[in-house]
Order: sequence, then C-alpha cells, then structure tokens
Amino acid sequence: MLIGIDGNEANVEQKVGSNVYAFNLLQQLSLLTNKRSDLKFRIYLKNKPNNSLPLKNPAWNYIVTGPAKAWTQWRLPSQLYFEKLKGSGSDIFFSPGHYGPRKSPIKSVITIMDLAFLHFPNEFLEKDLKQLTAWTQYSVKQAAHIFTISQFSKDDIVDNYHIDPEKITVTYPGFDMTLNKTERDNSYQNLKKQYGIDLPYFLFIGTIQPRKNLERLFVAFSHLKNLAEFKNHQLIIVGKKGWLYEPIMLKVRDLGLVDSVIFTGFLSEFEKHELLRYSLGLVMPSLFEGFGIPVLEALSLGVPVITSRASSLPEVAGPQAMYIEDPTSVVEIEKSLVRMIELPVNQRMEMIAEGKKYASKFSWRQCAQTTIDVLSGLVEQNNKYVKRF
Repeated sequence: MLIGIDGNEANVEQKVGSNVYAFNLLQQLSLLTNKRSDLKFRIYLKNKPNNSLPLKNPAWNYIVTGPAKAWTQWRLPSQLYFEKLKGSGSDIFFSPGHYGPRKSPIKSVITIMDLAFLHFPNEFLEKDLKQLTAWTQYSVKQAAHIFTISQFSKDDIVDNYHIDPEKITVTYPGFDMTLNKTERDNSYQNLKKQYGIDLPYFLFIGTIQPRKNLERLFVAFSHLKNLAEFKNHQLIIVGKKGWLYEPIMLKVRDLGLVDSVIFTGFLSEFEKHELLRYSLGLVMPSLFEGFGIPVLEALSLGVPVITSRASSLPEVAGPQAMYIEDPTSVVEIEKSLVRMIELPVNQRMEMIAEGKKYASKFSWRQCAQTTIDVLSGLVEQNNKYVKRF
C-alpha cells in the first residue's frame, strides 16, 4: 500500500500546534515501515525536507514539487494526476491539515484540528478567515474521511458541516518522553539568566493570540501581585506571536507588569520542558482549543495544571486538573492562581500522580496506528469496489 502525505505542516523549524501533530505523526508512521513491509509512503513537500524529518529510504520517499503558490489547489493535484497516468500513483492521499488536494484523482483524507475560525471570526485576519472558511468547507465535502484530535472537535465538525459522525475518527495527540532522557547541563540555569526568570513562577505555553485569554490572565495576575505575599511571583509566557498579538503584549505594560510577566518567544521542546519542571504549574485559561498539547506535556512531566472548563480542555486535562469554570471571569482566574500557590503538599503530589496516570493514555504510537488502520480500511474498500467493475 502506497500512501501519499502532505508533509508541509511537519516541515517547519518552529513547530506549534498542527506542526507538532504532523511532525510526531510522521515520525511514528515512518517507524511502522520497519514492522510492515507492505507499507510505503510518499511525502509531498513545497520545499526540501529539513533534517528533523525521517530519513529517506525505500519505504519512505520525498517528492519536492513547486511552485509553492496555489500548491494545494494546482501543483499537488497536477503531480498526483501525473503519477496516476504513469501507473505509479498512491493508493490514497492523507493530509495532516485542513486542506486536501483540489479535485484529487485519488481518495483523500484530511485532518481538522479545530473550528476556531468559525467560533471566533473576529480574531482572524480577513484573508486568512476567507481561506480557512472556503477551503475547509471544500475539503470536508471532498474528503473520503476526516481525522480530528478530540471528541469535542468531532462533535463540532458534525454540528457545523452536518456530516455523518462515522466519517470522522479521533486521533489524539501524544507526548514524546524521549526528549527528556537527554541531559543538558545548566539548561535551566541558562534560561533563568537569559530571560531574568526567578522562582516562583507560573508558566503559559502557546501562541500569543486573543483566544488564549491572556489579557484576562494578566489582569488576574496583577491583582495577585498587589498582595504582599505574592509580590515576587512571575508569569512566564512561552510562545511566538500570533494573530492580533500587539494589544495582548501592550496590556502587560499598561498594568505595570513589565518586570513580572516575561515573554520568551518560541522555545525548543527541551527548553519548554525545563521551564515546566520548575514552575508552580501550567496556566492555560483558553477560551477555545482543539486539543491543548501543552496541557498534556505538563501532566506527563508531573506539573499541575490550571485550565478552562471549555472546549476540548477537560478532555485532555482530565478530572485531576484545577479548572476555571468561567474563563471570562478575572476573579475566577485569580482565585485559581491563589489556590495553586496555597495547595497543600499532599494534594499537590496527588494531583501530579493522577495527572501522569491520565496523560499516559495518550500516545503518538496509537495516533499513528489508528491513522494507518483507517487509511488501510479505505484502500481495501476501494479495491473491493474496483474489482466489482
């Protein structure tokens, strides 16, 4: 079975969200070729593969085809048609992103992370919103099957696009613990020195954009800082700038928190995990998430989590997380921060243990296996149909 894959989401240096999903999934799919000689993959890219992607081998090949402009709408479909005419086409095409190849000559399967653009249209640039809306709708209609990353997102897709739930499979993200087996002397100390970080601190991880609810978090943190016993606490924001980030970052200045709220920008996976380990906890008060990978990272590393009881977050954070019932309430966010600081040691240790146990249910290996099972089933179904005629 030859599977074509759009590898562009994975082929970036600074990976966030969908990039992390695509990259880890491709890594695990490549490992499956060691166990199954019938599996072969053809990865299509706009640019040459970076060094972090799986190495090319007889079962894992890269096709770099340009130009990048209108790639999904024209260049990729043209390549797929050309291969099919030569008799060397893939059996099925899989995209770990919203967009499938336009008018694909073979069955295509897409992945929808979330529908934030439908729920928060004002938080997207007009051109991005138009593209997401039109192209996602087209891809949903054309796809033979759809993957998504949470039951919440599956239900959301069904409600908004009115499609059969059987056409959608949930493939939960996982967490790569192998990153934490590498020892790097003084990594944490170097980060502290570079960014001016001092204990104790809370940590947020994610792209800086409105639906992450950071402005309310900053206001809540400013209230906390007004209390004498919490005046030395810091809030570390790890993540690159996203849509409409300017007013979010200006809020810190307006609240007089420049020395207490620290923006690190994008950090490597290892650096994020180092900061997580020494934190009071991860704070993720998002208004909307398709999954929430930082929550899973924190739980896996034994770090308590404060998060919103909104969208997919209870699904990934589990029953042991500390929840903000109303993420639009600054008072609730502040109370959650205080509760985490004052949490008795025995309760904190119980939260950590239960969090690790819950997080162990999520694995990239299972994500890849479920993906292959669905793709194999579709190919087999198609082959039976062809034989009938």
